[in-house]
Amino acid sequence: MATPYKAPAVQKAFQILKAVIDSGSSLGISDLSRKLDISKSTVHGLLSSLIEVGALERTDYGKSYVLGPALVDLAVRSWSYLFTSKAVAAILDELRDAIGHTVFLGVLSRTQAVIVATAASRNPLAISSPPGTTIPMPAGALGKLYLASLDPDQAINILTKTGLTPYTERSIVALPIYLETCDRVRREGFAFDDGEYIPGVRAVATRVGYYRGLLLALWVVGFSKDLEQYESRALLDALGSCAERIRQELERSGA
Repeated sequence: MATPYKAPAVQKAFQILKAVIDSGSSLGISDLSRKLDISKSTVHGLLSSLIEVGALERTDYGKSYVLGPALVDLAVRSWSYLFTSKAVAAILDELRDAIGHTVFLGVLSRTQAVIVATAASRNPLAISSPPGTTIPMPAGALGKLYLASLDPDQAINILTKTGLTPYTERSIVALPIYLETCDRVRREGFAFDDGEYIPGVRAVATRVGYYRGLLLALWVVGFSKDLEQYESRALLDALGSCAERIRQELERSGA
């Protein structure tokens, strides 16, 4: 029997991807070289190829790397059966019915958030978006939630490089104020958006946890006139409880 052909470059590229996913944080060339026992020059070459196809992307001015949009998209597509399982859908529906607003579950990355499941409000005039919809980062509550999940220095480097987009007149564009907001998110576990991404729309988001290297988030969205108490303790407790139940369900299902 012929010996199966092995492509060393492909195997090493896969090792790099797995190392980045398993780390749960950004890794640099030296980190990867040391961790995988692969020369820095080889790691550098493979990283360049992975970045070119969108599997990885640079952070911190090119000093470290995280999962890129192409890999995030593939991961979301291949794992969608878990996110849209009857058990997860029932949890989202229960929260929707309790609060009366649209609920979203999504994956966050440095460049975008991807909606993977939703429980739309029963109000025909409510806000809703289907699974697969992307949201640019760092927009609204999701941007704050993602950046708050990073080391403060990482968040500063990203924001210094990308800047803060003034989506609306209420958007926070002053870096010191935005960083203070991220500190609040780290302390309290919730991120808020009061018309900062879409005029007249409020949102509150919280983390579900990491799923195979990707950050999962849960958030509620509604028009400002309908979601007046978007920072109420009752809403935050309901959101946090729902996030914990989803995390447990994904763990139970083998995620």
